[in-house]
Amino acid sequence: MKEKRDNQTLSPEEEVSKSACEGAQQPCEGAQPEACEAEPCALELQEKLKAAEAEAADLKRKWYAVTAEYENYRKRTAATRSQAYAEGRADVVTKLFPIGDNLDRALLSCTDEVMRKGIEMVTASFQKLLDEEKITPIDPVGEPFDVEKCEAIMALDPEEGEESGIVKQVYLKGYEQNGKVLRFAQVVVTK
Repeated sequence: MKEKRDNQTLSPEEEVSKSACEGAQQPCEGAQPEACEAEPCALELQEKLKAAEAEAADLKRKWYAVTAEYENYRKRTAATRSQAYAEGRADVVTKLFPIGDNLDRALLSCTDEVMRKGIEMVTASFQKLLDEEKITPIDPVGEPFDVEKCEAIMALDPEEGEESGIVKQVYLKGYEQNGKVLRFAQVVVTK
């Protein structure tokens, strides 16, 4: 009868029980699930569960790190793109500064009242453009010379009562945008 049992096929429950026992530290003897000790199988399953949980925690930590890194990259890229756009706009407006200088010179030398009115209108539209771009002129007349905003092109002896190192006259207007100098003011300074 024993021979017959060995050649018989096992039921699905018996196969599962046998395969669980085969992977245990102490493999079961024979094909009978009743002979398998349940405790070593449970220990192995618990170890596998702990290993899987540790791996899941590690993968979760890595996922958080990659997500945070991508978010930082996205913010950095957006800031760089925004800064490049603002600098590009400032470069274009900087090329218009000589036109404003010429308008100011034309206004000073104009004697015809109708012509003066036309130049003032064009100058006003130029100033409106600068205001829209938040660009302000640098006008340091009467202030101490500041190398961060001015470029000295000439030094004159101070007149009576004047201090040394004071901006006496602006030769070429300077401009700044949000505290960043776009063009330094060219000035005449007292010695």
